[in-house]
Amino acid sequence: MSGAHWLAAVPAYACGACAVFGIGYTMLASVLIGRFFARAATEPGSFPPVTIVKPLHGDEWALLGNLDSFCKQNYAGPVQFVFGVHDTADPALEAVDELRRLHPDADITVVADARLHGPNRKISNIINMLPQARHDVLIFADSDVSVGPDYLRNIVGELESPGVGLVTCVYRGRPDPGFWPRLSAKATNYQFLPGVVTGLALGLARPCFGQTIAMRRRTLERIGGLMPFVWHLAEDHAIGEAVRATGETVAISPFTIAHACSETNAAQLFSHELRWSRTIRRVDPLGHLGSALMYPLALALLAVAFSDGAWWTWLVAVLAVCARFALKRSVDRALRQAHGGLWLLPLWDIVSFAIFVASFWSSRVMWRGFSFRVDGDGLLSAAPDE
Repeated sequence: MSGAHWLAAVPAYACGACAVFGIGYTMLASVLIGRFFARAATEPGSFPPVTIVKPLHGDEWALLGNLDSFCKQNYAGPVQFVFGVHDTADPALEAVDELRRLHPDADITVVADARLHGPNRKISNIINMLPQARHDVLIFADSDVSVGPDYLRNIVGELESPGVGLVTCVYRGRPDPGFWPRLSAKATNYQFLPGVVTGLALGLARPCFGQTIAMRRRTLERIGGLMPFVWHLAEDHAIGEAVRATGETVAISPFTIAHACSETNAAQLFSHELRWSRTIRRVDPLGHLGSALMYPLALALLAVAFSDGAWWTWLVAVLAVCARFALKRSVDRALRQAHGGLWLLPLWDIVSFAIFVASFWSSRVMWRGFSFRVDGDGLLSAAPDE
């Protein structure tokens, strides 16, 4: 092979090698996902009073059902609910009114406070709500998640374990009606979830997920409250690292909660996933770069293109598809969900790889209609129009 031909073949061999490593990673994740969810949750030794803090924003699809799931808990202790909005006219309050009608005995407090303490509006909302939280155990939970009846038992059980300062849990995608939400759920269930489980098993991940963050009030005080996080885009990651810095551990419960996937069009889906990808790049640059191995099909197809369709690249592509299907089956079995939508997975793998590549082009993100730049520390600043 001439020098010119060899140089032309280098990208094909490089992409092919990465695809092979990605296939190995995918098969490893297929095994680890089942082991993670086979662990039994820790039962609580007591049932302390709990305050569930929920920031709200807008009339999300299935909002009432999400909130209702938190009111149907198999938990013997007192539970206070604190809901917060920035605007007294926020339509989310209609769901809270209906929740009160459905659960007249529920201890519900509503806080409407427009104050912003920094660009992270979610954290500002929670800061405004905290003075109304009465109990020592605090659970911060997003509005777009729903939980099973043992959610509180499992969270409190983990929090009672020695040395644990914070409890969080992974989440699965629950699509709203429509094509784009279904595609978004693929990202959560077959990319995010296996990546987290594999990273935990290999000691490479230090996650903390904003969908659920539980801690005692003294732990919150030890990290300086929430004011230090009003400039963070990935405030959940920063909170987890702050707790670890105190010498306490962050526990990951072996169960999932359901996270609503509500993107109604391609632009919303792309924007949401790009924001997430750019956030990870800023928080964990090396880990983000290494996550390229999560796209064996896209890498194999690049090898096909660079090699002008060499036979071995097509073989790698077929193996990549088989590995991804095997991972999907393992995830579906672990989550006890149907095996449908197989054809969407290769489509999402290609779209997701394009988003991964695009994440390196800029540090600008769109968040609830506002444009920000994210610096190397994951801090937000207003972005000029481009």
